[in-house]
Amino acid sequence: MPAPLDLPEPPVASAPLVTDDGTHRTLEFTPGDVQSDMLLARPDALVLDYTRAMMCFALFAPRPRHIVMVGLGGGSLAKFCHRHFPHARITVLEIRADVIALRDVFCVPPDDARLRVLHCDAADYLARCHGDTDVLLVDGFDRGGLPPTLASSAFYAACQRALRPGGVLVANIFTYDPDFVSCLQRLRDTFDGRVAWFRNIAGNNRILFAIRPATPPTRGQRLLARLARRGGGAGVGIGWSNRLLARGWVAWLARCRA
Repeated sequence: MPAPLDLPEPPVASAPLVTDDGTHRTLEFTPGDVQSDMLLARPDALVLDYTRAMMCFALFAPRPRHIVMVGLGGGSLAKFCHRHFPHARITVLEIRADVIALRDVFCVPPDDARLRVLHCDAADYLARCHGDTDVLLVDGFDRGGLPPTLASSAFYAACQRALRPGGVLVANIFTYDPDFVSCLQRLRDTFDGRVAWFRNIAGNNRILFAIRPATPPTRGQRLLARLARRGGGAGVGIGWSNRLLARGWVAWLARCRA
């Protein structure tokens, strides 16, 4: 992976808001809009529906060697993957130094041979990556929502180049984002239609899965292609059953890879 570029601080934004009620610790960029939720008794557990939905990447790439995450937040995904994918390297790209400064507050493990949290612009960083990533989780938001730089055609093309053949991109996009339809189309164009999602699995969070083709096709590639064909433009499954799928899948990962 390339070294991070020297990164100037972004324009001044409101400081992240951390709230602790004795059971949960949450992170918000805008009051009332929870970005991360941590159980104090189980810091590695996934609390929010969308984080469990994003972990369904393991249906398509069950044994990743390198997981790259765009956006640290409260570290929910980083902590879960660090614990339950012990053979994977994890690289987290976070543009805000004040979010990285909260990693101890949210029990994110220190950097080691398997985990690195980099202060950098993810779009610039991924533009210099080529084919060493098995799973790329894009969960980068600010108080205005999904930054345009993380939803452009150039960004998605960089994501595809960063993936190994058979590698999976997982993108979290709000369904009410004014650019949602265009984002989906750009993803489909970049990945030649190999995009699927589970219907209503995480409320207003649409979790999109795309895969870079491999020769011969991987089992995950064939599965995602079937889901993409079956779902068409509406996604696959029924909301309640998809949410049960995500909960059950995360529980299985936690039990089998503890």
